[in-house]
Amino acid sequence: ITRVIALERGNMLLIGVGGSGRQSVARMASSIQEYKIFMIEVTRTYRSQEFREDLRTLYKLTGIENKPTTFLFNDT
Repeated sequence: ITRVIALERGNMLLIGVGGSGRQSVARMASSIQEYKIFMIEVTRTYRSQEFREDLRTLYKLTGIENKPTTFLFNDT
């Protein structure tokens, strides 16, 4: 993961069953690369309006402020 996200425009989709360590490994790789972590956790009360606001914040962080960021999307 560290090598992939270190590439220009490097990105990765991690898929697996719960408890397999995807989030931990992604957080560790982000820490190694000194990336900010932006996480969205979807719950029952999470609506499309909140999703749009979160994306707006993410776009500002990555596009305008040009900060290397790891985007974690977690559904519970």
